Amino acid sequence: MPSGPFELPTHVKSALGPQSTQLVVDRRGSTVWDVQTPESRYAVKLGYPTEIHKWTALAPAREATILRQLISPERVLLGEWAEGTWSAQPWRHGTSLFDLWQPGRHSTDPKEPSLNDALACATALAHLHERGWTHGDVQPNHFILRPDGAFLIDLGLAQGGAVPAAYDFQYRGCLVHYEAPEISQGILTTGTAVPTKEADVYALGASWFISATGWRHVSYPDDADRKDQRQAIVDKPHRPINVPGPLGPLIEQMMSPKPADRPTTTEVCAEIHNAL
Repeated sequence: MPSGPFELPTHVKSALGPQSTQLVVDRRGSTVWDVQTPESRYAVKLGYPTEIHKWTALAPAREATILRQLISPERVLLGEWAEGTWSAQPWRHGTSLFDLWQPGRHSTDPKEPSLNDALACATALAHLHERGWTHGDVQPNHFILRPDGAFLIDLGLAQGGAVPAAYDFQYRGCLVHYEAPEISQGILTTGTAVPTKEADVYALGASWFISATGWRHVSYPDDADRKDQRQAIVDKPHRPINVPGPLGPLIEQMMSPKPADRPTTTEVCAEIHNAL
C-alpha cells in the first residue's frame, strides 16, 4: 500500500509549469501542494488509496468534476497518475475558521464569536445549497475566510450533480467530529449514508461550536475508534451549547437531533443578519 507524501508527477508538472511548490498537507490518502505558476496559484491534490479507504484515490478527480460545474471549467485541471487521480484548482487565500477563532477558545469561558465570520460561512454554504449541491464534509478547516467573505473548499464528497462513473464512489460519512446523528446512524447500519442539506446545517453548527469552545459536539474518548465515536453521536445528546451571544441559540437549533427541525442555510443567514 503506497504512503505519502508524493512528489508531483512529471506529467502534472508539464501541465502546470510550476515556478515553485510547497507541501501543504499529507493525510488520509491525499497529498496537497501549493503550486505557483507564471499565470496563477493552484492547490494541487494527489489522491492515493489507504489501507482503510480506497476511494481517496478518486477524490481529487471527483472534486474537480464538481468544481467544473461551479466555477469556470478552464480553471480546474484533473487527470490520473500512478496511484490514483490528481486535480489542480485555484488557490484560496485566507484563514480557516478554526484558526481564525482559535484565540477565543477556552474550556469554561469562551468569548463571543464574530457574527460577521459566522455569516460569511453560512453564506458560502447557502450559495452551494442554492445551486442544488450538498457539501457532505462541512468542517471548520473547509471555510477559508478573508475580508470580502468565505470560500467553502474540499468538495470531494459533495452530491447534487453529474459525476463520471469512473471517479464516483459511495458516501461513507465525513470527519466524525461534525457528523449529524442520522449520518452516523446510516454509516453504522449500512456502511453508507446520503448527505443532506440538513446534515450540512448540523455540521456548520458543530463547526462553530468547536471553533468557539474547543469542544466536540458530542463527548467521546480521544482514542475511541470511528464506530464508537459514531455510536456516541447516535446515543448521546450533544454537549450543552455554551457559546455566548446570539450564535448560541442558533447553534442549538442547527444541532437539533431531528433534521426537519433545523433551519435552512437561508434561515441561518437571516437570523445572523437580524442579530447584527
